[in-house]
This record gives sequence, C-alpha cells and structure tokens, in this order.
Amino acid sequence: MAAGDFSASERFEIDKAIRAAEETSRYEFSVFVGDAESSPRDFAVGLHSALVAPSRSVLVLVDPVARVIEVVTGSVVKRTLTDHEVQLAILEMQTDFAAGELVGGIKRGINLLAQHARAPHTLHAE
Repeated sequence: MAAGDFSASERFEIDKAIRAAEETSRYEFSVFVGDAESSPRDFAVGLHSALVAPSRSVLVLVDPVARVIEVVTGSVVKRTLTDHEVQLAILEMQTDFAAGELVGGIKRGINLLAQHARAPHTLHAE
C-alpha cells in the first residue's frame, strides 16, 4: 500500500497524529508506507538520512505487504527514546495491523513514540 492508497480522511488522520507527536516530543516525525525494497532497514535508514534534520527526527516505515515495520531515530532523539520503547511501539502497531487497523496502528505507534520521546519534566528545588 502506498500513501496514495489512503483516503483523504485517512491521510488527514495520520498527518494530525504526526503534528500532535511533534508538539508533544519537539522532534520531527515522518511516516513512509509502501514497498521497502530488498533491505527494509537499509531503505529506512536511507529515507531517514535524507530528512531535513535527521538527528532530531523519527522515521516510521511500514511495508504492509512484507509485514515489516522499521523505526529509525536520530542521535538527539535517542537521548530520550530507548530501543526498548521503540520495540514496545512496534508491538502495539503490529497488534493493530493484525486486526486490520493500518491507519489506527500508525497513529497509535506515532503517539507512543512521541510520549516516550518527550523530555522528562524537571522539578527544581530551591
């Protein structure tokens, strides 16, 4: 499925989730849905490195036909978003995808990644 296979309302819902994630985490989010070619990880890393600010970006690649999900995070993002948290988000997306909820799974994954990526609030004691 390519991005063109989504309805206008589905694209709007995904875009809305991306905007909310960016506001929550203060990082850039991108989503690619389609054929990940021969090496999905390499393809995702290539897409991520082509972004405007890769160090402050999260790329979510979903290849529904190959049943592959890849998440690539930049060096700055990795300070607050652990590999374990990324894996948890991927598991949640897989659960939704298995239930036939592609758009819902993408939105849920983006939201979880953003929640985990946001910098913790600090309390200053005087």
